[in-house]
Amino acid sequence: MADSMRLDKFLWFARIVKTRSFAQAMAEQGHLRIDGRPIDRAAAPVRIGNILTFATHRGEVRTIRIEALPVRRGPPTEASACFQDLTPGN
Repeated sequence: MADSMRLDKFLWFARIVKTRSFAQAMAEQGHLRIDGRPIDRAAAPVRIGNILTFATHRGEVRTIRIEALPVRRGPPTEASACFQDLTPGN
């Protein structure tokens, strides 16, 4: 099993975004941070333990910690096990 995965692929597999192209656009437009560092490329590697921070379409800031790297875009229950939501109030 790989120790890292492309950021856009993780966001899509974990069902955080609806399409991989939307994940790529988020990354390339600088709307994502990995462990506090701004990201500007979809191919940035993510690993278990990384903290991702990004704005939602409602303008709220969401923070998640990667708990597992998914091997596919599975059902929502499988996808939600890949991260822990650290957003205050969740």
